Amino acid sequence: MDLDEQALHYHAFPRPGKIELGLTKPCATQRDLSLAYTPGVAAPCLEIQKDESASYKYTSRGNLVAVISNGTAVLGLGDIGAAAGKPVMEGKGVLFKRFAGIDVFDLEVKTHDPDEFIELVANLEPTFGGINLEDIKAPECFKIEQALVERMNIPVFHDDQHGTAIISGAALVNGCLLQEKKLEDVRIVVCGAGAAGIACAKFYVALGARRENIWLVDSQGVVTTDRDTLTPEKAEFAAKTKARSLADAMKDADVFAGLSRAGLLTEAMVKTMAKRPMILAMANPTPEIFPDQVRSVRDDAIIATGRSDFPNQVNNVLGFPFIFRGALDVRARKINEEMKLAASRALADLTREDVPEVVLRAYGLQRLRFGRDYIIPKPFDPRVLTWEAAAVAKAAEASGVARYPIKSVELYRESLVASQSHGQEFLCQIRHKARDQEKRIIFADGEHDTIIRAVHILREERFVSPVLVGNVERIHLRAAELGVKLEGATIIDPLAHENIDALAKHFFEKRKRKGITWADAQYYSARPDWFAALMLDLDQVDGLVAGISRSHPFVMKAILQIIPLREDVERVSGMFITITRDRLYFLADCTAQMDPSAEQLAETALMAADAAQRFSTQDVKVAMLSYSNFGTVLNAQTEKIRQAVRIVKAKRPGLCIDGEMQADTAISTDIQQRSFPFCELGGRANVLIFPDLASGNITSKLLQHIGGVETIGPLTLGLAKPVNILHPSCDVEDVVNAAAMTVIECVDGVM
Repeated sequence: MDLDEQALHYHAFPRPGKIELGLTKPCATQRDLSLAYTPGVAAPCLEIQKDESASYKYTSRGNLVAVISNGTAVLGLGDIGAAAGKPVMEGKGVLFKRFAGIDVFDLEVKTHDPDEFIELVANLEPTFGGINLEDIKAPECFKIEQALVERMNIPVFHDDQHGTAIISGAALVNGCLLQEKKLEDVRIVVCGAGAAGIACAKFYVALGARRENIWLVDSQGVVTTDRDTLTPEKAEFAAKTKARSLADAMKDADVFAGLSRAGLLTEAMVKTMAKRPMILAMANPTPEIFPDQVRSVRDDAIIATGRSDFPNQVNNVLGFPFIFRGALDVRARKINEEMKLAASRALADLTREDVPEVVLRAYGLQRLRFGRDYIIPKPFDPRVLTWEAAAVAKAAEASGVARYPIKSVELYRESLVASQSHGQEFLCQIRHKARDQEKRIIFADGEHDTIIRAVHILREERFVSPVLVGNVERIHLRAAELGVKLEGATIIDPLAHENIDALAKHFFEKRKRKGITWADAQYYSARPDWFAALMLDLDQVDGLVAGISRSHPFVMKAILQIIPLREDVERVSGMFITITRDRLYFLADCTAQMDPSAEQLAETALMAADAAQRFSTQDVKVAMLSYSNFGTVLNAQTEKIRQAVRIVKAKRPGLCIDGEMQADTAISTDIQQRSFPFCELGGRANVLIFPDLASGNITSKLLQHIGGVETIGPLTLGLAKPVNILHPSCDVEDVVNAAAMTVIECVDGVM
């Protein structure tokens, strides 16, 4: 399945599109209905009639943005029409929600008439808190935005113009600082004179560049004063020069800002630039020049692109969600120049701060410091929200366009931190950390469709160097039928493996005093799970993922016969990581120990706590779960749990742990404070230890399938080497996540 087919499947299933509406109030009873609609709804209607600003109090307007387009300049696709542009507008809505918690209605308007478009959007003002104009071609976009800003009393922002300008402006400021140049002195070539190019040129002037130092280049060459016909926007940057071509303009230029098309800038042109140049090659998906091409001719250049696979990504997602967040939160009448400059400067300033561990973990880096390869923040840096939105809100207040100023910047920042999705941050963290590690992960179920599809994604994302166990011909045939590529994957058929006898001998030596004969060793060594485990035990691969074709006990038996336990544990445990919007929960034991003893429960608690400490930014709080609370039921089972708590406290005195307690007590601060003020957790637990396998497994499965949460696992705790055993119901995403976690265990050590 190629990328286009994957994208079509992604957009079509399990239900069409990428966004949906959700209810924020209950509607389960007749009373709820009477409050939500008639007759109760009349009360807020009448309040809003008296004072229109009350719509921000009684409706969703204050957190609702319209993403509006006529489809005339969609990404790199051009004028494809309003309906064809809808997937992009929905995608913009996803980014608004993911990065800033802002709700979006996407509106696709079927008109090419700018006046008609302006009239329609202006009349939508009562519905929205802000308007994000998107993918409207130049020069109409300039007229549309200006008219709507003048007519409307809510923020209007054309991201295609200003987004790239704001982000690249931050890069420009930091680049000049690193290259020891003054912004007012540098000569800048802006290649591309569409909406983004013009906006960048204007914004660089607002930042401090001199207009006469900016040369604009369009499809005809350098925009000069002797051109016969120029739009007003281009005429503003027409230069008095004999330079005509891009090559002419690049001679002695300090900065190249590309918003044009792939491959337009050559190594020869880069050679002619001034000392310590800066190249912002922002054409997407293929830049005007690749970083390695620049480095082949210049070792003193700073390079940025629009791509995530190179340092210094100029990505509009660093701008619009956070700009609107700040603007909405102060109910700004508009997004003015002061707010845009504040956003850009906040990004530049943030880059020069020490990078916290959470960002390093998210991108799988050991260190990241302000320098040539880090001149703008990473898109998944959670600090961007607090820095940029707060800067925008303050600028709105200082410039007089805020109608609801924030009382305290510090309190506002704290509220922004509380609103962030730690679960999504975690998923990004593990995937970024796994990328480019190239660990050899062996998949025991290499012929399974789900594994084949997952391996295709894992190769595309550069997560692993996969080894598939199975019949070579059947795997290639099935991959072709599924339309996926297995380039870079190794396929091994155990029955034809040249070293199968060596594996069998290794297995026999491990198990000869535990009932395994030489014939048994030969037989089992050629079976997928045993074969994969033997490969791992002999260090011929780095990690193992198995289990999607067979039951968990069956696969676990094979693993435990070959892979030793960690020296500090006596029994293996199983854990799920459950991801909600605001936190992670670590659930154990969910797969391994049927009826654990107090000592085994304590061991599971310690391993799960260590995993939580590794992956969560929250304080670790361990709850030992039961059907009783703190001695309300006295029997052997509840005493076992209390004994486990005592064992953990003796082994790890500093660990926050308590029990036995019911699940609602563990995760409800209110219940703890009201009924059990002596509870030592002091808040919501994030590590939940179940008293037996049945309760753990049932709970984890229910949460996974009806709880509306994301889960990773089951993950295997206690083995000496990285192994994770899947469940037969796992889908492709589950396999990808499990493989990524296995890679992390290869790098950081087993759990």
